[in-house]
Amino acid sequence: MTDTIIGRLRALEAQNAVRKTIARYMALCDVPARGLEGESLAALFSDDAVWEGIGPQYADKFGRLQRPADIVAMLQRYLPPTPHFATNVHFLTSEHIDVNGETAKGRWIMLQASGYVDAKAELIAARLEVDFVPSPHDDSIWLIRHFRTERLFDAPWHVNPAQGVRT
Repeated sequence: MTDTIIGRLRALEAQNAVRKTIARYMALCDVPARGLEGESLAALFSDDAVWEGIGPQYADKFGRLQRPADIVAMLQRYLPPTPHFATNVHFLTSEHIDVNGETAKGRWIMLQASGYVDAKAELIAARLEVDFVPSPHDDSIWLIRHFRTERLFDAPWHVNPAQGVRT
């Protein structure tokens, strides 16, 4: 009985650590970002991490990247100071997290509301499947090992600079 309770507690702690990691990833990809001192996207990935776009709209656009440095270099092409997004906000929904010992898989639907520097705007929905592993330095922190994103749909928005993004 005690082993069962300990196992369930570890699984719950792992689920919360996974949520924290994916939430920090999304927050650091928002524009403007609200990072905390010392935070970096690279710190959210395992040393052998893979990030890939899948499906007809993202496989060619993003491809498959390996290692945190290459992943962050790609993400930085969309983040300040690069002039791409005027504003960018991510929302996660339809969460499902499975923990299996030293691995976890999370699935979400991501909504991304983006306003671009050229005044265009769009809403994007994507399916995320993300594999996580505990950090080798701190098993209370779970890192992204394999991030997969597949675009499901997009819809344009009208942007009025005086009022922000509107539908």
